[in-house]
Amino acid sequence: MPTLLDDALHEFRRHRTLAEEALRQLGDEDFFRRPTPHVNSAAIIVKHLAGNLRSRWTDFLATDGEKPDRDRDGEFMICEGDCRERLMAAWEEGWQALFTSASLLKPRDLDKTVSIRGEPHSVEQALLRSLLHAAYHVGQVLYVARMFRPDSPWLTIAPGQSHEHRPGYLSSARDE
Repeated sequence: MPTLLDDALHEFRRHRTLAEEALRQLGDEDFFRRPTPHVNSAAIIVKHLAGNLRSRWTDFLATDGEKPDRDRDGEFMICEGDCRERLMAAWEEGWQALFTSASLLKPRDLDKTVSIRGEPHSVEQALLRSLLHAAYHVGQVLYVARMFRPDSPWLTIAPGQSHEHRPGYLSSARDE
C-alpha cells in the first residue's frame, strides 16, 4: 500500500511532467513574455520554483528551509544571463534536491520537525506545503502556455472531453 511519501512523490513527478510539457510548447519569446506587466512569465515561475525547491530541500532535515544564500526577490526578476538554458538547469537542480532528499525520507520521519523561515513544521506538513506550492506554480505555467499557445495540445482534460474520462465510458455510447 502506498504511503503519503509515495503519493507525494508521485504527485511531484506528475506536476513536474505537466509543467515541462507546457514549457516545451513555448518558444523562447513566449517563455520570457509576461502576459501583463504584473503577471509572471513562465521564465520567472521556473526561476522562482527552482529557487524554492533548492532552498527547501537541500539538507532538508538538517537546516532551515530558507537558505541564507537564497535571493527570493531576485527570483522574480529576469536578469542578464538568465537564458532559458540556465533557468532550466536551475529548475533541474531544484527538482533533484527535492527528489534526492524526499527519497531518503522514511515514514518514521514524518513526525520529525523541520523549520522554514524559523517556523517549525512537521516533515509531513513541510512536504504538503512544498507539494501545494509546486502545484500552484505548475498551474500558472499551464495557464501561461494555454494563453500563448491556445492551439497546442491539452495537457489536462480538454473542455468537452470529460465524458471520455468517466469510469465505464464506452466510446460507442456517444454514437447511440
